[in-house]
Amino acid sequence: MAATEIPGTVPGSPRISDATLRDSAHMAGVEFGPKDAAAIASLLVRTGVELVEVGMVSGPDSKDADLVLATHEEIGPERSMTLVVVRDRRQVATALDEAARLGVRHIMYSIPTSEQHAALKLGSSSAKFLTALARSAITQAKERGFHVTFSGEDGARTPAERLVPYVSAGFEAGADRFRLAETVAQLSPWQMEEVIGRLTALDGAEIEIHSHHMLGMAVANSLAAVRAGARWISATVGGIGERGGNAPLAELLTALRVMHGDTRFDLTHLTELSRLALRGAGLGDAFQSGPTTPHAFAYELPGQLSNPEAYETLPAELVGNQRELRVRRRLTPALVRWALADSGIDVDVDAFTPWLTERQERAGGPLLDRDAIRKAAVDFQPA
Repeated sequence: MAATEIPGTVPGSPRISDATLRDSAHMAGVEFGPKDAAAIASLLVRTGVELVEVGMVSGPDSKDADLVLATHEEIGPERSMTLVVVRDRRQVATALDEAARLGVRHIMYSIPTSEQHAALKLGSSSAKFLTALARSAITQAKERGFHVTFSGEDGARTPAERLVPYVSAGFEAGADRFRLAETVAQLSPWQMEEVIGRLTALDGAEIEIHSHHMLGMAVANSLAAVRAGARWISATVGGIGERGGNAPLAELLTALRVMHGDTRFDLTHLTELSRLALRGAGLGDAFQSGPTTPHAFAYELPGQLSNPEAYETLPAELVGNQRELRVRRRLTPALVRWALADSGIDVDVDAFTPWLTERQERAGGPLLDRDAIRKAAVDFQPA
């Protein structure tokens, strides 16, 4: 059921969180530095964004620790949120230890809800196991005093009979907010309104929408979610983000201003924000979203390269594009094996990977793709 419309505003006047320093920082080959993180976070807060999502932790010695700390120093931990990966109960405990060490106050649990993603990442597609894991993770975090948002990763493809009980159980365990992640873009605005309406019908449920832009409807779907009662929208500067990108912040805020008379946000920072973020991401002066861009099917995680059907709205080949590896410093043996598959190059991957990683560090982290890794493997001379 749609919320009652208030003249001159979107129903409920949505609050905005920004995932540029988390989702975009995990685009293939994109790595923001602490200086970029601090500058982007400052401008986001001055624009009126309430929560800046930065970094990801899954255990001790997080690679994103410097980003998290730089953002905290610039805008304070109360305006920041950090993603915590959920894989099993023991891993959650060590990840929460790391979040506490970094001074994090707001966490967002990444929990795969569709059968396909749960089977890939949790080792089980069982709805009972999924709910038990979420309950445990949420309870642990609340006992430590964290503000907790829990997600439905790939939630847009999760059937209602599986998703709604999961969301209900999460709130019963004490969670503060639920984020529906349209990880694989596939919903129309009217379908999004129906999906979100089922969740906002739950008593006391605070819902956030995180939509991807592969079909060009992330802003429309975000506004449709608000019509159905969602109270938060997650966006990114310039729409940059994994695969086809995310709901672009500038388009979202200007749509709220033009179509709904929403004047809460200072739009004068948007152009500077976009240019700063694009420079920091190494994307040049402009960013194009959608399925035909070079980054639309680029990955830096072996699971995405090995199981693309779990992440792609449509296959790369359908639009004449191709799947590619792009990585800077997050090189792993699994990525190297994927890059060398069917190349005829015989190399000791376990010795070659640290050698190439060290060479990357000395060179300042140039972008590596499959061809660059293969060329380096030919040049490799073990000690």
